[in-house]
Amino acid sequence: MESILTINNLTKKFGYLTAVKDLSFTINKGNVYGILGPNGSGKSTTLGIVLNVVNKTQGDFHWFDGNTSTHDALKKVGAIIERPNFYPYMTAEQNLKLVCRIKDVNQSKIAEKLEIVGLLDRKDHKFKTYSLGMKQRLAIASALLNDPEILILDEPTNGLDPQGIHQIRAIIKQIASQGTTILLASHLLDEVEKVCSHVVVLRKGEKLYSGRVDEMISSHGFFELKAEKHEELIQILEQDTSFGNVKVEGQLITAFLNQPMDAPSFNKLMFEKGIVLSHLVKRKESLEEQFLQLTDHK
Repeated sequence: MESILTINNLTKKFGYLTAVKDLSFTINKGNVYGILGPNGSGKSTTLGIVLNVVNKTQGDFHWFDGNTSTHDALKKVGAIIERPNFYPYMTAEQNLKLVCRIKDVNQSKIAEKLEIVGLLDRKDHKFKTYSLGMKQRLAIASALLNDPEILILDEPTNGLDPQGIHQIRAIIKQIASQGTTILLASHLLDEVEKVCSHVVVLRKGEKLYSGRVDEMISSHGFFELKAEKHEELIQILEQDTSFGNVKVEGQLITAFLNQPMDAPSFNKLMFEKGIVLSHLVKRKESLEEQFLQLTDHK
């Protein structure tokens, strides 16, 4: 698989504070990657380093094949790592013409990029009249002008209303569907779950997990159970290797699965053991539950 960005043992210290610690991961072409973690986990610092706006302390990174200088590689990168900053009294189109001159890009791209972000009909409106969501969408259009191989977004939906969030996420999916690789930093589990194919989970600058979102924890789900023979059921579950963690809250038993099993098969198995279930629900762990389970283990 073609590599877009490779990070090896990256560390960044600000005095006594270690913002990023021995971080390694690879971003391959054609996927949507999320760097997920709470505020202060090192997401923005990591993006700043690979975009050459923050100096690393240790480790290294390389773009594409490793033979391209960072300066040349960044010509193939589109990035928004700060709040959109355009001239307020200029129109969207005028602002993008200016960006084209700075990036040495043909102005013929402007209409196409405004169309992608749904702002073509507002191209002659001044930037100061735009809502926050529209400003963010214009920033994405600006970042797309050089037809980047990878688009980097730092907290792209921060501060937006639900409609604005929905629009930005839809645009990200649309851009990804055209083959552009995307790397976005977010503290929102929901965002990563809805938008990303892969995730790197950070906490205090350290990597807790890196891989596919759907494999974040090889979760087979869990059963919620109740039965007259409460103690007997707990004992059976604790002795069966098909189950991992067994939690008991009053009469409700929650049994986490170590391997695939559907509810009818489980019901039949319990009946054969003399247990009649009065309550049986199978659930899948949400990414949030998996994320909490992951961070609790560290």
